[in-house]
Amino acid sequence: MGIISSGFHGKRRTGNPALPPGQYETASFPVLTAGPAPYIANADWEFFIRTETGQRRAWSWEEFLALPQVDIQTDIHCVTSWSKLGTSWRGVSLDTLFEDVETTSEFTTAHSYGGYTTNVPLQDLLDGQAWVAWEFGGEPLERAHGGPARLLVPHLYFWKSAKWINGIELMPHDVAGFWESNGYHINGDPWREERYS
Repeated sequence: MGIISSGFHGKRRTGNPALPPGQYETASFPVLTAGPAPYIANADWEFFIRTETGQRRAWSWEEFLALPQVDIQTDIHCVTSWSKLGTSWRGVSLDTLFEDVETTSEFTTAHSYGGYTTNVPLQDLLDGQAWVAWEFGGEPLERAHGGPARLLVPHLYFWKSAKWINGIELMPHDVAGFWESNGYHINGDPWREERYS
């Protein structure tokens, strides 16, 4: 699978405390994918959570939009060194989605339409740290950026914010996802420059 990318416009800045080490600020929103963007009609979209015991909860698009929505202002950081500061999103907190889920697992695998996966510890998804986002900059999320909805975990490198999110599986142990199996760091903290393993 090749990498598809576009939209790189920016220059390196030094001394900006909002930028993690090795990052530069961009005003654009670069697009990087491990393959073509899948098309998922809202009527066909579903988000699920599956526990380690096989219990499954799922939401249709209409059910998802009926959940409490939150507006998120955050910076995002890509492993390829760009950062976009002060981005605006709207979505549903993972805290809301996990409200009635019982688990003893510490690990998750995020699954996307198209087959992409990434591993994220459960502690990085809860306590107001992550969302399933469907709006960016006041508009529905474009397909190229993961629409109709993507995972948003902004305190980790952006490959952890899986585009075209389909669900989250709770895991008894940590399982590397697509990029983690191809040399990316298992955690992906931009402030520690956890880019590659």
